[in-house]
Amino acid sequence: MESGTVLFEITKPPASEREHGGKKATNAGRFYQFTPAFLRLRQVGATVEFTVGEKPIGHFRMIERHYFRDQLLKSFDFQFGFCIPSSKNTCEHIYEFPQLSEDLIQEMILHPYETQSDSFYFVDNKLVMHNKADYSYSGGP
Repeated sequence: MESGTVLFEITKPPASEREHGGKKATNAGRFYQFTPAFLRLRQVGATVEFTVGEKPIGHFRMIERHYFRDQLLKSFDFQFGFCIPSSKNTCEHIYEFPQLSEDLIQEMILHPYETQSDSFYFVDNKLVMHNKADYSYSGGP
C-alpha cells in the first residue's frame, strides 16, 4: 500500500488455466491473478469508484468474505454511509490481511482458483448485488 504499486488487474484467464486438477473455476467473470508473494503481504489498499443514480442512498455497505476451499480466511465490512444522488464517489479500502501458515500458503499456491470471495452490497440494509471471484496465487515470478 505504501509503495503505490499496482499488484493486480482483473482478468479472465484462458480456458486452459481455468481448469486445474480437474476442478474448473466456478465464477463466470471475476478472476484475480497474483504472485505467491501476495499471500505474505500484511496490508493492501484498494480504490473503489462508483456512481449513484438519481436517488440518494441512505446507507451503502459492502461485506466481503474470502475463503480457501471451505475455510473462511477473512471477512471485511466497509461502510460508505450516505451517498448523494447523481454523484461520482471514490473510496479507499485498507485490507488488513490475516497471517497465514506456510502450509496453507503452499496449498493456496498449488490450487489456483480454490480461493474465492463473495462480495455483498447493501443499500439501506437490503441486498442489491452479490459478486463472486476466484483467485490464483501461482502467477508470475
